[in-house]
Amino acid sequence: MFEFLGHETETTRLNKIINEGAKTAISNKRFIELEIIKWKRSKKRKDMIAGEKYFEGDHDILKRKRTVIGEKGELVEVENLPNNKVIDNQYAKLVDQKKNYLLGKPLTFETEKKEYVEALKFVFNKRFLRILKNTGESSLNGGIAWLHPYYNDIGELQFKRFESYEILPFWKDSDHTELDFAVRIYQVSGYEGETETIIEKVEVYHSNGIDRYVLKNNSLIDDVDNPSSSHLIVIDSEGNEQVYNWSKVPLIAFKYNNKEIPLLNRVKSLQDGINTMLSDFENNMQEDARNTILVLQNYDGTNLGEFRRNLAQYGAVKVKTVDGAAGDLKTLEVTVNAENYKSILEVFKKALIENGRGYDAKNDRMTGNPNQMNILSMYSDIDLDANDMETEYQASLEELLWFVNQHLANTGIGDFDGEEVNFIFNRDILINESESIDNCKDSVGILSTETIISQHPWTKDVELELKRLEEEKQKAMDDYNNAFPQQNGGNLDGQE
Repeated sequence: MFEFLGHETETTRLNKIINEGAKTAISNKRFIELEIIKWKRSKKRKDMIAGEKYFEGDHDILKRKRTVIGEKGELVEVENLPNNKVIDNQYAKLVDQKKNYLLGKPLTFETEKKEYVEALKFVFNKRFLRILKNTGESSLNGGIAWLHPYYNDIGELQFKRFESYEILPFWKDSDHTELDFAVRIYQVSGYEGETETIIEKVEVYHSNGIDRYVLKNNSLIDDVDNPSSSHLIVIDSEGNEQVYNWSKVPLIAFKYNNKEIPLLNRVKSLQDGINTMLSDFENNMQEDARNTILVLQNYDGTNLGEFRRNLAQYGAVKVKTVDGAAGDLKTLEVTVNAENYKSILEVFKKALIENGRGYDAKNDRMTGNPNQMNILSMYSDIDLDANDMETEYQASLEELLWFVNQHLANTGIGDFDGEEVNFIFNRDILINESESIDNCKDSVGILSTETIISQHPWTKDVELELKRLEEEKQKAMDDYNNAFPQQNGGNLDGQE
């Protein structure tokens, strides 16, 4: 919940933190500077950035150079050969599959108090669901993503998403379940005089507020444009600042898996292999003259470069007879077999789907009219991965719920602390509708109407469908009563 700290200057607040024995690391700028330097050079952060780049289509193939063996046996770059850089972004497709499979449909939540459900619907609105879906994309690319609860200018509780490579966390435990504090490093555009430049900002999040700096030459300088502050500053009716802080660090980690390993780490070599095969195939198709090895006898020219130029320009070459030896031009054909490339690409794509735990929508199991068992079999790998991701997200949403409950209590909406909430992830899976509808029909009398409706493939809102059913029953009853109006106190024949 919020702590009331009262009105105080920034200098007083910092002295208070130090004097009360706050974490040395928070007040020690040099420690944070050294950790930032180490973090920016770390493989873990580079993997996070690579995940984002690959999702956006910035692959290693774009940096490839064509080389040949030089005179001394070393590789030498050549610029007169085709150097195509083709990208078939199967990785981005895999991320979209997983993101939409688990988070493509709105979350639903169950709790016993109806007023609590309404309050949660107001907080977890469509805007939040969009942020959660984008957070899923970031956690897949970086292994972990972050949400920051904050209050906007009109006092509404909002959530801001931070990329994985922006946050350097310091955990209290080895399982990475509770934050001690965290450092955010990000870049903004600014001006030094009239020259546009990139400014590197640093924010330190802890339970006593947010400290803000500018990173220059690996040194932290207080940010005068955006000074350090508490989590929330409220101006009361008398114009005084009222300073509040969460009693927890306002950052919630959303992990792709418990090891925080990016998805790209599983499939990068396979994605690079796909790009290489496609690029090499196009290179070979464009190397027309090199698909044919030319064997010259008594060529009437000075060098091979001149010969190639004449051949390309005129489509003909001159040969002559020297010392009774007839000139000639013979060829050795080098055939590019497209089927070989196709077979290798199929192997790569299948391996990428399996290692990335996705699904192939063009799978043979989906031909014709597949039954539900075939569909579930196709989704088995992605479902396995989604189970791990959902476990991590359930824990994160539970932590996020703590901030929501404190907000509801502090704003007078209600005290729901300790109320159990069940978050339901509605996975976006293909189904055989006819088979599902038949199963719903067969369950009448065995399961409750609410359970049957929740499993029907056409249902989007269970409560709304139950309400509509009730309205239809009431209307049918009213129509029946209107068809047989009661007379004389309910006796149709008019007798007492």
